[in-house]
Amino acid sequence: MLWVKSLHIVFVASWFAGLFYLPRIFVNLAMVPADSVAERERLLLMAGKLMRFTTILAVPALAFGFWLWLGYGIGRGPGNGWLHAKLAVVVLVLGYHHACSVLLKRFQRRDNRRSHVWYRWFNEAPVLLLLVAVVLVVVKPF
Repeated sequence: MLWVKSLHIVFVASWFAGLFYLPRIFVNLAMVPADSVAERERLLLMAGKLMRFTTILAVPALAFGFWLWLGYGIGRGPGNGWLHAKLAVVVLVLGYHHACSVLLKRFQRRDNRRSHVWYRWFNEAPVLLLLVAVVLVVVKPF
């Protein structure tokens, strides 16, 4: 079980690293002047590659998490309400990941409707989600 837990933690950390950096690229894309085609294309290339890599990292993170839950029974039984809350956080992280994909497609279509300030705030969401998930797993408040 400790191997599975270790791999889960490594892949979650890696997945979140991508979710932390991708919106930073969006901040930069939102600030690119209209006549700076090369800069825009370079940032789009970086964002596209990071999105693909981040999506690939999410798969084993989720798989190892479900293995811990369903295979080893972590979080089952009375007094394990923390797991239900953590699963809700996982759903929110998946929604955030999907939102990043939608925003990237808008940038690729040259259809961005948001300012760099909005993306700076958007970039804070995964930090809060990770904080809540870690507190739920470590503290197990309910």
